[in-house]
Amino acid sequence: MIYVLLSVCCSVIVSVLLKLARRYSIDIFQAIAWNYSIAMLLTWLFYKPHLSSLQAEPMYLYGVLAVLLPVLFVIIGLSVKITGIVRTDIAQRLSLFIPLIAAFLLFNETFTWIKFAGLLIGVFAIICSIPWQKQDANGGPAPANSWIYLVVVFLGMGVIDVLFKQVALFKTVPYTTSLFAIYGLAFVISQVILLFMVATKRIKFTIRHIFFGWVLGIANFGNILFYLKAHQALSGNPSTVFSAMNIGVITLGALIGLIVFKEKLSALNKFGIILAIVAIVVIAYSQTH
Repeated sequence: MIYVLLSVCCSVIVSVLLKLARRYSIDIFQAIAWNYSIAMLLTWLFYKPHLSSLQAEPMYLYGVLAVLLPVLFVIIGLSVKITGIVRTDIAQRLSLFIPLIAAFLLFNETFTWIKFAGLLIGVFAIICSIPWQKQDANGGPAPANSWIYLVVVFLGMGVIDVLFKQVALFKTVPYTTSLFAIYGLAFVISQVILLFMVATKRIKFTIRHIFFGWVLGIANFGNILFYLKAHQALSGNPSTVFSAMNIGVITLGALIGLIVFKEKLSALNKFGIILAIVAIVVIAYSQTH
């Protein structure tokens, strides 16, 4: 379970870094653009991807993911800043319902009443987690329709998860090789956009954004590395890894958000955290029954 704990910590560190970005005047897009360079390097060092096998992979999936990943990363950063770590982590974790629904609709997977119960609880958890009050996570006035960020994070993470599952179906290419290719494309696309924005003087390039992006990339890669290792170490209990990871992120994220960053949550929001944990437990149970 040590790998699960390390994966949880890395995932929450990403949210904390995005929260701190505003405090230290870090441009989120620049940091995210550079995050993919270190993710590529670490994937190369740890997994030695077989680039020759990429000829068998449909590049359109890589391209779509390479665009969606940095775009959603920026939205997650804005969501963390506006709605807080707690709500954003819940939206990310509950996005697992989308691939579950896709498995039922697209891949003819058996849909049980237990799974339906988990989905229903998750829907209520999302509703309860939305900041209906007129304050943001820091206690100040919330921007109009701030809940939209949570909905986009929820939908975006779900779609990306479905696409990654599609990538994993192509057994002719190792999954880590696909990750390397996707990171590479995301880095190239991000750099093209970054160069354009610097050339048109919409943003100002500074070295500190590179270093912040590298720290972000290390945490982002660590999340994936330890998650995969957890599944390898507990190959007979994938539902244990699944539930422990998601519950751990929600719980640790909530503790840090409430204690360290003093995020403001209503009683309804706190109830939403409990419902989110219950929903994940129910869905994890449904995977083995």
